[in-house]
Amino acid sequence: MVGTSIPNFTHAAQQAQQWVNELAGGLNWDERRSYHLLRCVLQALRDWLPQQEMADLSAQLPALIRGIYFEGWKPLETPVWDRSKEEFIARIQEAFSDDLLNDPDAAVTAVFRLLDRHVSPGEIEDVRNSMKKTLRDLWPAD
Repeated sequence: MVGTSIPNFTHAAQQAQQWVNELAGGLNWDERRSYHLLRCVLQALRDWLPQQEMADLSAQLPALIRGIYFEGWKPLETPVWDRSKEEFIARIQEAFSDDLLNDPDAAVTAVFRLLDRHVSPGEIEDVRNSMKKTLRDLWPAD
């Protein structure tokens, strides 16, 4: 059965690649770096959200992206205590310690814009309202 594929797996891979390609195009980055940013921001966002909202957001993510979102999740440690913008950005910067971000705020905003394009407006509003105002300000305005 060489050369056969499961359509759902193929579709999940295509969706994930589309997200990475969109992010890479918007930032003018390569796919590897864009994937790394997407992964870091999604996981930080997951840990900053109350668990119910985190689960609600996950339900709207494509299967492979949802797997990335939940990778390494420690339910008993979330949401994190200090959910400030500074701590959020520091977490992203730490993940890029070998490949520093020139403008981490713009990088995070690019991921938030990607979510805006692919997640329902109602869910995005719920996610934004669950965040502290300083971090919410990185989310593109309607």
